[in-house]
Amino acid sequence: MMAAGLELVLPLGEAAETFQLEKAVCSHGLFMMAPNQWDPLSKTLLRPLRLLHSDTQSSVLVRISQHQCHPHSLHVRVYGTHSLSARHRQSLLAQVSRMLRLSESDERAVREFQNMCNIHGEEEHRAEDTSFSGRVFRSPTLFEDMVKCILLCNCQWSRTLSMARALCELQLELQSPSSPVSVAESGGSVTETRSAKSKSPKAEDEKLIPKTPTGKERKKNLKGSKVSSLLTKPGETIAELEANAHLSTASVQSKAENLSPIVLPINVEDVSCQNCKRCQATGESYKTCSALLLDQYSEGRESHAYDMVQNFPSPRELANLDESFLRERCNLGYRAKRILKLAQGIVEGRIQLAQLEEACNGASLSSYDKLSDQLKEIDGFGPFTRANVLMCMGFYHIIPTDSETIRHLRRVHARKSTLKTVERDAEHIYGKYAPFQFLAYWSELWNFYEKRFGKLSEMPCSDYTLITASNMKISTRGTDKRKKICD
Repeated sequence: MMAAGLELVLPLGEAAETFQLEKAVCSHGLFMMAPNQWDPLSKTLLRPLRLLHSDTQSSVLVRISQHQCHPHSLHVRVYGTHSLSARHRQSLLAQVSRMLRLSESDERAVREFQNMCNIHGEEEHRAEDTSFSGRVFRSPTLFEDMVKCILLCNCQWSRTLSMARALCELQLELQSPSSPVSVAESGGSVTETRSAKSKSPKAEDEKLIPKTPTGKERKKNLKGSKVSSLLTKPGETIAELEANAHLSTASVQSKAENLSPIVLPINVEDVSCQNCKRCQATGESYKTCSALLLDQYSEGRESHAYDMVQNFPSPRELANLDESFLRERCNLGYRAKRILKLAQGIVEGRIQLAQLEEACNGASLSSYDKLSDQLKEIDGFGPFTRANVLMCMGFYHIIPTDSETIRHLRRVHARKSTLKTVERDAEHIYGKYAPFQFLAYWSELWNFYEKRFGKLSEMPCSDYTLITASNMKISTRGTDKRKKICD
């Protein structure tokens, strides 16, 4: 028996020949970051999506699946509602299409990259020989991509996951009228809010801080920089700016119409996850983490008179927060200032997300430099962050290089790369795949991850934090012992 809700169908069109949901989702670490929940057994993606262009801040929970009996379309089940306007349906399907890169230009890039791999005879890059097909998973909005690219910088993967989860927890708190954060937004000071929280029991305080290693951070020059006027359209009204940034204007306490309590499926065998430590810890070993998320959603809707779906925060939800509160609440470190400035720039209309995405249509090399220059003027967007954001926008000829790239080139290609030479070395190795150098590199790196950790689409969510540099190291102790024995 299926859960109550509305089911939308998204035809794959020409992409049906190359598209597999499992490969499209489990193709980048972004799929592991909250609020995404991949179910390794039912091979479905569960996450909240916003009702864009709505007069509320409402989100709805959706489950995306590709049925074996209908492989040429995706099924998007929207929980908690039996009716949506045509505009809302179109908005939800557009967000799904963006996440899974289902546009004509995305499909063309996938086919060209796969043909290039066949020409070069590189088996490790062929779609049929690897879990990576040429589609790189991304977020439903550019803002979420930009923030998550900031979270990727200068920290362990476990902390990146923790910061993303904390931001989603904060977003849920912002929806609650009784939340100290919500009270602060509606008139109380954040300082008063933090003082009130300090009086609460220790157990409550501990819930607010992600329990992950802090890790070392380099001190950054956090001097503010002006945002380019190229990012702003002169003469726009506030309403146009909000529509451009896909922001809603009503209070976070507003209730969307036509939403009803969710009904969970009676038969949960198709969403079982016996290997998930989180499920075992809660005594719900027969459910996936995504099933637990459905439980939380259901409980929240039954106990409150307003909609509570834990989503990634929007620019408007973050823009008015106190920097020190955001930093401490989500353990963001120096990133809090950068995320806050980004959100404020969008809300104030100085950063035009829609204009940025329109400029990358077709992902021409000439538009890359222009977009990179515009992103450079946003505080905190250095070369690595910019390259990752532009990759999310569809540019694949530049490889975002960091210590992981150096480690990979040394291990797989025996290159003695350094921070000064890594870009040149990467171009020498992957230049033959132009303009898809990143896809070739990422296919190789993703394949290496799976050889080390197993198929990532089958990994329980409780094990995501195991993907660290220390666990990447290949032990040589056995080799040393054998040498001693031979001697």
